[in-house]
Amino acid sequence: MIKNSVKLFFSKIKLKNILMLTVAGMINAFGITVFLAPVNLYDSGISGTSMLLGQVTPEYLTLSIFLIVLNLPLFIYGLKKQGKLFTLYAIYTVVIYSVSAWLITDVIPIDVATKSPLAGEDLILCALFGGVISGIGSGLAVRFGGAMDGIEVMAVIFAKRLGITVGTFVMIYNVVLYVIAGIVMGSWILPLYSIVTYYAGLKTIDFIVEGLDRSKAAMIVTTLPDEVCTELSREFECGATRIEATGSYSGEARTIVYFVVNRFQIGKMKAIVREIDRKAYITITEVADVFRANR
Repeated sequence: MIKNSVKLFFSKIKLKNILMLTVAGMINAFGITVFLAPVNLYDSGISGTSMLLGQVTPEYLTLSIFLIVLNLPLFIYGLKKQGKLFTLYAIYTVVIYSVSAWLITDVIPIDVATKSPLAGEDLILCALFGGVISGIGSGLAVRFGGAMDGIEVMAVIFAKRLGITVGTFVMIYNVVLYVIAGIVMGSWILPLYSIVTYYAGLKTIDFIVEGLDRSKAAMIVTTLPDEVCTELSREFECGATRIEATGSYSGEARTIVYFVVNRFQIGKMKAIVREIDRKAYITITEVADVFRANR
């Protein structure tokens, strides 16, 4: 039984996703180590926290170490909510990110100690290009089933409990991070430029994955509603709503399955529906908030 479960799990791992997550981790590492870290600008989330800790701790405690040490517990904590496959993809992406950052800073003969090899000491160029490039990496990670930063996973889990959106949760964390960075470093110039980095990265991720901080509502028109609802409920451990409808053109009876997912789960939801009913019609819209009326 266990052997079959393990075999089934590994059969879900796609080579394309692994390759793209590898690329995503390398791209993110390039943006951080070549543009941001040399001029002491900060990324957002756990990545930014790791950069700050790498600056104020002994030299042997590097960015690469903190990326793994801080991210792994968060991904493992979110295992039940996000699923085994997502957790595996996310951990793999962070490991690639960490190893790539180490290779750039300590192995490859590129001087990134005091200035960017490409943008020099120009803070605005470093902030913009660092934000956009790291945003591309993070966006690709999300698009192919993983994540680059554990704080987003925590946001998905805790934001609704706190009555705020995922985006607000991440924003509050980053504001606190930049305030602490300003206090620790004794200067507000670099944290303020880091906000430019955060905004550039945010918009880049938004462009790649079509939405950062909102849940997604899927309207699935299918002739196999029982099978679709059963499989979605089993995979995501939540219910789906069935709406009976009639096709305007054909006049035939149809069922619309209404299902709400977070942005990490869209790819899995699409794959499940297509495997059951290849003729299913799916529309996805943003949801500003999800709550129960009795809460």
